[in-house]
Order: sequence, then C-alpha cells, then structure tokens
Amino acid sequence: MRDPDDLGTSNTSSNLSFEAIVAANPARRRFIVGGLSATALALLNGCVAIQRQGTGRAAAKAQFTQPEITFASIASSKEDMVRVPAGYRAAVLIAWGDPISDGPAFKQDASQSADDQLKQSGMHHDGMQFFPFAWADRPDAQPRAEDSQRGLICCNHEYADDGLLHPDGMANWNAAKVAKSQAAHGVSIIEVQEQNGRWGVARPSKYARRITPNTPARVAGPAAGSALMKSALHPDGVNAHGILNNCANGYTPWGTYLTCDENFTFYVVNQSGTIPAEQKRYNINDKGQGYRWHEFDERFDAAKHPNEANQFGWVTEIDPFDPHSVPVKRTALGRFKHEGAMTVVAPDGRVVVYMGDDERFEYVYKFVSRDRFNPADRRANFNLLDHGTLYVARYDADGKGAWLPLIAGGGGLTAEAGFPDQASVCVKTRQAADIAGATKMDRPERVAIHPVTGDAYVTLTNNEDRGKEGKPGPNAANPRAQNIYGHILHWRETGADPCATAFEWDLFVQCGDPAQEQADRKGNIKGDIFACPDGLWFDPRGVLWIQTDAFVREMGRPEFANIGNNQMLCADVTTGQIKRFLTAPRGAEVTGITMTPDMRTLFVNIQHPGESNTMRNDPANPKAVSSWPDGAAGQRPRSATVVIQKEDGNVIGT
Repeated sequence: MRDPDDLGTSNTSSNLSFEAIVAANPARRRFIVGGLSATALALLNGCVAIQRQGTGRAAAKAQFTQPEITFASIASSKEDMVRVPAGYRAAVLIAWGDPISDGPAFKQDASQSADDQLKQSGMHHDGMQFFPFAWADRPDAQPRAEDSQRGLICCNHEYADDGLLHPDGMANWNAAKVAKSQAAHGVSIIEVQEQNGRWGVARPSKYARRITPNTPARVAGPAAGSALMKSALHPDGVNAHGILNNCANGYTPWGTYLTCDENFTFYVVNQSGTIPAEQKRYNINDKGQGYRWHEFDERFDAAKHPNEANQFGWVTEIDPFDPHSVPVKRTALGRFKHEGAMTVVAPDGRVVVYMGDDERFEYVYKFVSRDRFNPADRRANFNLLDHGTLYVARYDADGKGAWLPLIAGGGGLTAEAGFPDQASVCVKTRQAADIAGATKMDRPERVAIHPVTGDAYVTLTNNEDRGKEGKPGPNAANPRAQNIYGHILHWRETGADPCATAFEWDLFVQCGDPAQEQADRKGNIKGDIFACPDGLWFDPRGVLWIQTDAFVREMGRPEFANIGNNQMLCADVTTGQIKRFLTAPRGAEVTGITMTPDMRTLFVNIQHPGESNTMRNDPANPKAVSSWPDGAAGQRPRSATVVIQKEDGNVIGT
C-alpha cells in the first residue's frame, strides 16, 4: 500500500464538470443502518452473500444488531512495538526470511541467496487470507466455526527494501541481487495450525509455496491472446509470468485467493526519450522507483518490450489447495493499480468484485459476472471471473451515484477512441474510465461490504495535491483541498443489490485531529483519532476494522503529532464510535487482516517496520528507526504476520 506521492498523478483527463463543485453540505454523513431491503449471510471474513428479505429501514434494523465492542481502547503510541488492549496477546507467526516449509532459516546478515529467499517468507507482508481446510476437505460446503484450528494463509509481499535485503544494499548492483529482490516479492502460502491455544507454522507442508514475478502464470478473460498482451518474451499473449507489487487482496466463495498488483510501474523504466501515452497514463517514466531491475531483466525495459508492462496490473486468482496449480490473471476485472478485490454473491447468484485504484485522482470499480456461483461444485466456478461487465463509479454532488459500464463500442469507447474490442478496455482501463466520466478520488483503496446490510465502504487514504495549481479541485465525494488525513466513504446499492447500476452515498467519516486550528483538518471522528485510512474489513459480525498508512514523511509533520504510529481501529457502524485496538512499531504500516471462522483468532500484518523516507534502509545502520520484531542491537527490522488472541479464549473485540 505504498504511497506513490513522488510519481504525481497520470490522470490529466477533464471528465466530470461537477468536480469543481464542493458539496453543499460536505459534513453529511450517516452512521445509521436502514433503508435496505436485504439481509446478508457472512460466508467468511469479508466475502458475503446478499439475500433479499423484508423491506425498508425497519426490516434492515430488525435483521441487524451491532455486536458489542467491549475491549478497552488503547492510547496512541510512538513506541517500537505492537500494542494491543489489556486481556489480549500478540505474537509473531512468521516474519520475512522465516522458512515457509523446510527452507533455510533467516540470516541477520542478509547473506541468504535468491534460492534461499524462494523458500522463505517474502518481504513487506500485506493483504492476506486464512483458508480453513474445509474448502479442500468439503468442497461443497462453507467453513464452520469448528474449522478454525488448521488452515492455509496466503500472504502478499508487496515490495522489497534492497537496503535490508542485501548485505551491502544496492552497492555493486548485479543480476543476482535482482533475482533476490524478485524472490522477495509476490505471495507466500503457508500451513498453520493451533495447538494448545497457540498458533504456529506447520513445517514441512506439501501446500507451502512461493509465487513471485517469475512464477509461470496464465492470462484469461478478454485480454487473453490479445495483441496488447503479446511480446517477444510472451508471443502468444496467454502464457505469462508472475505477479508484482501485490498489495491488498480478496478471496472467492469457492476458496481461491485473489492477489492484486498495485504499483507495478515502480519497476518499469522507459529511457527511449519518447514514452507512449498508454504508458504515461500508468505513470511509466524514465526512472521508475529505483529498483533497477531493467538493467538485468529486459521484461522491465518498456522501451525494448513495450507490451511487457501489460503483463502486470491485474487481479490474479490462485488455488491455495493445489500447489501445482498455475496462477491466472483475470483480465475481465481490468488493469490498474489494484488495492483489493472484495467479492460479493448477489441475490441472483452472480458474483460482484469491488476494487479501488490506489493513486491520486483515480477511480472505484466493480465487476459483475455473467454467470452464477455454484455452491455445490467448487471447480465449476474457476472461470467465473472471466465473463461479465466492468463498471466505474461516478459520485454525484446530490448524494446519488451511478456505475458506468466499460464496454467496447458503448459510452464513447469506440475503435476511433482506441477501444476496438473488450481486450483494449481491459488493458487500458484507466483511459476507458476517463472517457466514461468517472469521479476522481483521493487514492481509493480497500472496499468493505457489511455482511448483514450489504452497505459498501471505501477508504480514501489522502491526496495533498487536490486543489493545488493545475490539479483537480474538491468534489462532493472528496470535499477537502490538500486532503492530508483522508476519509471513508459509504454507499448503498439500489435495492441492496450489488448488481445495481445506481446507488446513494455519503461520507462515513473524515479523519483529522480536533486540536488542529484549520477547520477542515479537525475531522469528525467519534472516538479515537486516526489518519490515512487504508485497510478496511468487516468481520462476520459486522464490526468494521480500519488500518492506517500514514507515511514516514507525514508522521514527522506537526499535523500528525497527536496521531502517533500507524494503527488499527474498529468501528461500530450504527453509532460511528471508533476505538483504537492496535498500534504498530515505528515506521511500520498495519496491513492485511483475516480471522478464523470462530472469530477467536485474528491475523494482522505489520509491514515495513523502520522504513525511512528514502524507501531504502541503510545497511550500515538497519535499525535506525526500528528493530522490531527481533529487538536486539544491530538486527534488521522485519515485516511479519502477527497472531492476536484473547487471553480468556473469547471472541476478538469483546
């Protein structure tokens, strides 16, 4: 969930004439549940099936009672540790460099090879999902509470800090260092189990594997075989390689993992002197973000291989229960800097996937499948995400909104405009959304769907560029100029049907600090203050968990003095009350979140502890900011998955 601030924005489109209009009442916000004709059944940890039942506000309120959140809120912190409420314990499950199965142990001097790293947990843990073995043992059934003691965890590894990854950092840069950096990216699949109330990694495990930018993959959906996907390195446009900069995630009700490429252009460089508009729209430039992979891996030289960048920017589906399965790039879901893929089963059985494009002035999307989910046959759903309609959101100033279809031949997406077929829409999704007239947002990240009401929420992390000279000004859904704190937006689909093409929206919360003198920076939080919301997730009860990503340079500003380290909070969506549950070590971001079906174990990721403003830690002084989790002098900070339980064994949040 890296902040791409130094890349600026590539969105120079002039869509939406109302973007210059500030909402007449920007403080409007609804915390109440009502007006929905739906009830929802939580399948597990965020994937919901919505079923129509009853009518109006009374029916919705009768069907949902917000569970009590009774833990004692904790104070903000600047300590170099993970802090949780009294009565809870937090322990590291697996950290960067720990073996995922029978591989070698982590070496503090960073002397492990690329081959070693391929057998170890990657760097910078991000989105993740717990998969109980019920999905493999009983493919026609959904997991139950009793399926909570053993499972697989799929965990993203978003990026690499080469200052920590190699003994001498980026000095003497070579092909071996590129290979090791690539091996630190991607996904880890590990087997975990609980014994005597404590969780550990099962080693060895036949399920354990790493998926990296070099793992063979397959292209499916409208872009498969397209000329836009063909290159000298991948001439058929179907066979592919890898995943890259995997940020947040999703999962399907048939038990597969959805991992999302985000800032893939950090690695791609075009030094030809002439960068095509198609590449500029995704922020491909002549420098990248300093990874220097292109020097030893031609795939990332966009001048030599212009279509290779089209290999990335997708949602990729992985079957965690089949270690021999090939990851599949689901191109029907569009190509952009995906933050997540929130999956919903609609009343008629179609599958809907909500997604954000995490860059300033980008868009919110959803995909609606053509075909229906088959709960009785797991494998019958494996191509369900290849056919359907991709939409982009327009948030109007009157609190209403529309989902605009992105279909070749319609809505201005003509051959003359550069969209002769649906493959071109899927590859050039940002450009298609520009033409459609979508609303430019303040870094749309995770979308979460309430498991009972079906209401949707999205985090808008921040956008300090909004309203600056030459940049788009405030709009109704993003009402603050130079939005440093971010906000969370809420909407309700018409008829509580996620397949609907219209919705009503409002601002759930505007982050900030009441101690600030500037009125629009005070925010309107009820409870514990926070800034830069990023991760967002509903547990099966309807408790909303919020994770933050204030970057290091932001934390050093006086406006962030009272907020402290990044943190995780939970919200009662019926009252708007927000309580702080966890604080992270110094320099760290709180990322992925998932829970066992019995809701007694919570898994959370701590990403990039000790990160500096340069994005590359100094190998000569690796613990300058943090030494978490190992703590001893001179030890390198390591991203890690943390397992959280109540001391009394009760449900998380109580």
